[in-house]
Amino acid sequence: MNNKHKIVYMGTPHYAREILGALIDAEDMDVALVLTQPDRPVGRKRVMTPPPVKILAQENSIEVLQPATLGDDSTVERIRDIKPDFIIVAAFGQILPKSILDIAPCINLHASILPQYRGASPIQQSLLNGDSVTGVTAMLMEEGLDSGDILRIKEFEIPPEMRLQALTEQLTNDAKELTLETIRDFANITPIKQDEAKVTHCKKIKKSDGLVDFLDAVEVYNKYRAFEGWPGIFAENGLKFEDLKLIDSDSQNTPFELISFDGEGGIVGCKRGLLRIGKLQPSGKKQMSFKAYCVGRGVKVGNSII
Repeated sequence: MNNKHKIVYMGTPHYAREILGALIDAEDMDVALVLTQPDRPVGRKRVMTPPPVKILAQENSIEVLQPATLGDDSTVERIRDIKPDFIIVAAFGQILPKSILDIAPCINLHASILPQYRGASPIQQSLLNGDSVTGVTAMLMEEGLDSGDILRIKEFEIPPEMRLQALTEQLTNDAKELTLETIRDFANITPIKQDEAKVTHCKKIKKSDGLVDFLDAVEVYNKYRAFEGWPGIFAENGLKFEDLKLIDSDSQNTPFELISFDGEGGIVGCKRGLLRIGKLQPSGKKQMSFKAYCVGRGVKVGNSII
């Protein structure tokens, strides 16, 4: 196909890999260069591991650069040499300097409805806040963090029991579609400035964010949804909680009190609200059913589970 859109792509994790895949598969796109973060040591053995974006680019024989910083003149010159029509950015991990922003329109795919949740963890933040709607924003980049003009937004209604992995998959698929739509219709899009009065931010998730105190059942449940996989949710003594359901959001109870057994699970009190817990994992031990944990430790109705 003639008149392909020439693309320089910047991204690092799985979310970015999937968007790159959509660009590679599109007949009217030509991904000429990929930039991603340097390989990192992973796991207990600290094995040097390439980012998902690098693996996909190499599988498709696309040139890959992994600069520690985008301030390097050679990196800027290589991008300039490509003469891209667009620079597409998704979860890259560095702010683009003006020297790159001036080369071609730079479009970022951010997993929130901007100006809400600028920053590193927009999907988790949406779940933590119990939002009913989220989305992906295609944004024209500038030197600030997620502060550029909005090109297009694709919204999604969040089912109340949806967790991080499923929501990430949904928004990734939406981002793939939005990327292609935005590039193809770019000439007809009028950028819209973000409303600075509505700006909110989100931070990088830390392991300590998974600590729960069972004061509010809704808050605990939303942490369970947001921190699926890592860091999970756990009590001060390291006891991890899995397979949670929100039973009640208003009743008054004693935190961590076993209210009743429910099959292999159990109903546990929060200062406000009730949760059903299906599985527990004591620190340093294997996961087990809630009932097995309680029986093994002699925890009865009315006792604290921790």
